[in-house]
Amino acid sequence: MSTPDSPSDSTAPDLAARVRRTSTRLADGRELLYFDDSEPYVSGAATRRLDDPRPLPDRFAPVVDADGVAHPVTGPELRLDPLTGEWIPMAAHRMNRTFLPPADANPLAPAKPGATYQDGEIPDTDYDVVVFENRFPSLMAVPGVDDATELVDGEPLWQRRPANGRCEVICFSSDPTASLATVSPRRMRTIVEAWTDRTRELSALPGVEQIFCFENRGKEIGVTLHHPHGQIYAFPYVTPKTRAMLRQARAHHDATGRVLLRDVLDAELRHRERVVLESEHWVAYVPYAARWPVEVHLAPRRDVPDLPALTDAEKADLATTYLTLLRRLDQFFVDGDGGAIPLPYISGWHQAPVREGRDVSRLHLQVFSVLRAPGKLKYLAGVESAMASWISDTTPERIARRLQELA
Repeated sequence: MSTPDSPSDSTAPDLAARVRRTSTRLADGRELLYFDDSEPYVSGAATRRLDDPRPLPDRFAPVVDADGVAHPVTGPELRLDPLTGEWIPMAAHRMNRTFLPPADANPLAPAKPGATYQDGEIPDTDYDVVVFENRFPSLMAVPGVDDATELVDGEPLWQRRPANGRCEVICFSSDPTASLATVSPRRMRTIVEAWTDRTRELSALPGVEQIFCFENRGKEIGVTLHHPHGQIYAFPYVTPKTRAMLRQARAHHDATGRVLLRDVLDAELRHRERVVLESEHWVAYVPYAARWPVEVHLAPRRDVPDLPALTDAEKADLATTYLTLLRRLDQFFVDGDGGAIPLPYISGWHQAPVREGRDVSRLHLQVFSVLRAPGKLKYLAGVESAMASWISDTTPERIARRLQELA
């Protein structure tokens, strides 16, 4: 692997002869990585543009206030909620992040040919898949800042610490009009390799406890950029959802000696009512207690903790199976004329934490949508938003039947 310290080309063992990974630095010091599967780049006969001509200051440079006084840069912080025990990132700088810019100011689009400068994040005029550190991160490790937890104003109930970690953006295509569902199986395989690479690399960072690769798609979800992309978070703590799942998995393991998600998959395969898609290595099913109007889990047949544990055959199969699932989801709802409505969704990989609970964890992908009918969204009402007590507007069996009809 190339190090993040200087522009370089390298090919990881499991990317050999398929994907070339090239690392460089943007003008403000953030890392950017090209993942190429097309010639002449995959062979190394040519290299993507590595320099960033933007006049951006170093992101860790001292900040000068209105009075001309320089202050050390500060990153986001974590505050511990004393009522739930959950860490809450405070990232006020994200208030001013890019929000639905016009097409000619899309920061995720490739650079315009012949242009000497534009405020875009990718220096080259084309790319296959690219990953870079988020310009407006919720989590960021500031060099030289102590990671210790401290009390605020001496109050034992008020604890805080730096929101160390890392937030990355992954662009699935250089075409702003594309979507993940429309990429080729070859490109989807490259995306799988990029997810795998980032999970492995970010898991090795000091203090990182969990890696979450996810995609927000559609204005109904609240996306701020209309470009086929996702995000990758390296959390300095185990997230609340994962911690709750680990408690259930540990209790199940203590009682039965088995892995909970293995037993869930086996039960779905025995009864088959909610199984919506199968391949040699993967199974998609609507979970028994699905919360969302549309929700599907995609799980490997083999017990693996995370993406780096997948074999080449499993990753190749995933590339085609996931595309089949996404394209079917895009037909779930139709408009008054019978035309398919592209589904707004959130999709995320549940992976074993870096250190905790790996013996009871099992990799799976969750895809869900807030769209409950054409033109109608599921809003979280009082009991859901305030009490986290969920009420479903449909049944998992109805969701499954619709997806089975679309096979």
